[in-house]
Amino acid sequence: MKIMAVCGSGLGSSFMVEMNIKKVLKKIGVEAEVEHSDLASAVPGAADVFVMGKDIAESASISSEKLIVLDSIISMSELEEKLTNYFKK
Repeated sequence: MKIMAVCGSGLGSSFMVEMNIKKVLKKIGVEAEVEHSDLASAVPGAADVFVMGKDIAESASISSEKLIVLDSIISMSELEEKLTNYFKK
């Protein structure tokens, strides 16, 4: 399982989301490879799941079943809720 945190430039906010994803995965007991990237590199096949803010989600060429969209990229509770729900599927 590979998870990619995505932001517009692939630097600051996606790195922060990557770190938060790793914290949440450890808490919920899920093992996965987590990376961060820019929107242009977020293409189908680059990861199994993509996590990004709603401001760029509509610009992504990722199918909705592989996409976790965050209303707030700084909300740990939202990230935990959405990752937990994703892995319950």
